[in-house]
Amino acid sequence: MKSNYWILTVIFALVALPGKAGEWIRINQLGYLPQSVKVAVFMSEEGTNVGNYSLIDAFTGKVVRTFNTAKATGKMGGMKSTYRLDFSNFTEPGTYYLKAGKTVSPRFPINAHIYNGTADFLLNYMRQQRCGYNPFLKDSCHIHDGYIVYHPTKTGQHIDVRGGWHDATDYLQYTTTSANAIYQMMFAYQENPESFGDAYDAAGLPGANGIPDIVDEIKWGLDWLNRMNPAPGELYNQIADDRDHAGMRLPNKDLVDYGYGPGKGRPVYFCSGEPQVRGKFRNATTGVASTAGKFASCFALGAKILKGYYPEFAAEIEAKADAAYQEGVKKPGACQTASVLSPYIYEEDNWVDDMELGAMELYKATGDNKYLAQALEYGRREPVTPWMGADSARHYQWYPFMNMGHYHLAKVNNSRISKEFIRNMRTGIERTYEKAVENPFLHGIPYIWCSNNLTTAMLTQCRLYRETTGDDTYAEMEASLRDWLFGCNPWGTSMIVELPLYGDYPSQPHSSLLNAGVGNTTGGLVDGPVYRTIFENLRGVNMTGIPGTPGQDYERFQPDLMVYHDALHDYSTNEPTMDGTACLTYYLSAMQKDGMKQAGIPNDKNVYVDGGIIRTDPSKKQITLVFTAADKADGADAIIGTLKKHGIKGGFFFTGEFYELYPDVVKRLLDEGHFVGSHSYGHLLYMPWEDRDSLLVTREEFENDIMKSYETLRKAGIEYKDAPVYIPPYEYYNREISAWAKNMGIQVINYTPGTMSNADYTTPDMGQKYRSSKFIYDKIMEVEKKKGLNGHLMLIHFGTDDRRTDKFYNDYLDKMIKTLKRKGYTFVPVRKAVGI
Repeated sequence: MKSNYWILTVIFALVALPGKAGEWIRINQLGYLPQSVKVAVFMSEEGTNVGNYSLIDAFTGKVVRTFNTAKATGKMGGMKSTYRLDFSNFTEPGTYYLKAGKTVSPRFPINAHIYNGTADFLLNYMRQQRCGYNPFLKDSCHIHDGYIVYHPTKTGQHIDVRGGWHDATDYLQYTTTSANAIYQMMFAYQENPESFGDAYDAAGLPGANGIPDIVDEIKWGLDWLNRMNPAPGELYNQIADDRDHAGMRLPNKDLVDYGYGPGKGRPVYFCSGEPQVRGKFRNATTGVASTAGKFASCFALGAKILKGYYPEFAAEIEAKADAAYQEGVKKPGACQTASVLSPYIYEEDNWVDDMELGAMELYKATGDNKYLAQALEYGRREPVTPWMGADSARHYQWYPFMNMGHYHLAKVNNSRISKEFIRNMRTGIERTYEKAVENPFLHGIPYIWCSNNLTTAMLTQCRLYRETTGDDTYAEMEASLRDWLFGCNPWGTSMIVELPLYGDYPSQPHSSLLNAGVGNTTGGLVDGPVYRTIFENLRGVNMTGIPGTPGQDYERFQPDLMVYHDALHDYSTNEPTMDGTACLTYYLSAMQKDGMKQAGIPNDKNVYVDGGIIRTDPSKKQITLVFTAADKADGADAIIGTLKKHGIKGGFFFTGEFYELYPDVVKRLLDEGHFVGSHSYGHLLYMPWEDRDSLLVTREEFENDIMKSYETLRKAGIEYKDAPVYIPPYEYYNREISAWAKNMGIQVINYTPGTMSNADYTTPDMGQKYRSSKFIYDKIMEVEKKKGLNGHLMLIHFGTDDRRTDKFYNDYLDKMIKTLKRKGYTFVPVRKAVGI
């Protein structure tokens, strides 16, 4: 047994390292849905011929499929050989790695659940970016905003524009990016509501409030946008300016003086429709329409999204939508942002796309054909978003980076119009594809500032085009754009902070939070690679990392054309942006919906804590009984008999020692049709009891233990694919443990706290910590009466210490089941309950 185990350990170790110096296989570190395009990229510093490549089961070390379809894609930077390795036609769920020659990829899962929770994960960053009350810091900032500038009669007056989000690591706020972020989150929720959960309240603090978290974030943004439009014709475009760039400090410590006193308020820029200048820099504003159209589309769609939650507020912004739109009609042109100390602004110079979208949302809200006619007119003035297929652009020159109005026109019930705008969408994709085919990663995005935002925009356009037409011509490019964001890129890193937590991701993003040592920008999408010429000519950008930790320059992997760095002071490639992050919520929520469809489940209503499921659907009057054991089985007869009497299938989670001590018990449980899974091999304590955020085991120790555990299960006739859920030893874990397990294709679950059913292990010598079976039973009934037990994972120990003679499983288990059945509860098997 030990011999086989150590062979697997060696194989597993190889997965983390290239087989020889100078060769790598890049993958989507998150993993792959079974029914999806799956392509990895091999790259080598030497001239290498890849004839075939293999997919290997990470748990058994066996080759499950060999392919001979490697596609040579030439040289890239220092890589003399690159190949695309397509394994799309392999659909069996499991955990695998690729091998080409002696080179192996990192391990990755293939299953229907890999995108679950990823769209909600992005909202961590949105909450961090909140201005006004900031739930991450549990403090408020910029509470004196602000003082009007550029208004013909109100300049110098105070206006309440608290709220919204900081744009990035600086504390500027722009209608341009904020409105787009709001719209994209609304679109994501409108299209994929089943992909979003409720774990936070309206203030962004932990605790469900009956409203999906993304709707809470939408409302936070719309509240601010509403303040930025206090009266008809009075639209504001920007709070603060680049005088903000006065060094890294936390937002609640922002004492920049804009002339109103240190930290006592910031300028609020009125949309005058004319160039605005402060200091020596002048923007190129030509009108108001680019901002007005964004207000209109957000208010029109926002009224629909929020009507069921905030009807009065929804009515208020609905009434503002057309008035904002009419300002754009009266003052056509682009409204740019303003700077004082430097030339860097958002140089948006297109605006018909914003008016097109505003008109379409008004048309959808009112049914008035005049808006449809106007949307059509605006849409025809810019058939293709100009950056698509271009080599370069000025900063945010053509924004938003995807024209959502085109998508809505492509969906209208008019064949001629629909075909015209489908063609427009396809043309933008085709122009990008023509550039992409020259790239081993099939990535045809210009590497201007915020290239990842462009990647996300094209990703969205590809999917919407594919869904609208059924044409999968660009499905491989769509997958490549997605995989690029999760590590299938030259650097082998995810572009979203801590997603996945078990992978390589930006550990030193340009962030005041990180600089101050108070946390990372969890969930934030970083800017992404830029042309080398851009990086080398920016002011103040450098490779300095966190004090005591050098930045990662990825020198070995930098292509000739562009660069990416993971360094605190590289604001050009490694700064998270609020709008880019928000724009990704649609695609990730759509992928989660795809996964749920492939798994045959309507939604994921599980309740998660630190990545582990601690409760199943709270709306269902169902309970799941789970049992754990390390080395005791004295409850076997009573538990098996009671469950059989009531026709209940339980979930049993045992350590390696248990499997070795009680093989007959395991066989009995399997014969009875119960789920039997892992409780680890060695019953390790992963973290100190006094500090859940630290670790007592390394990732290697954890993985070795899990591998040994599943080898033991396999000897008992249980394949790891049959036991994809896992209860950690001592029912004690943190988010790192959950992430490491997820990378192995395993989902951590745990008992639902509150009932104290898990206290059935206590013994009389524990004094006040001892809990009698009657106490436990009464506590369960008390919780049921006060809060209900819907979705509870109720844990009972399969065996307890001899010093405890009052065994819960002898009498009270039967009594509890009878009582709860009378109260209308059903007992659901663990995999059915969690949907895995």
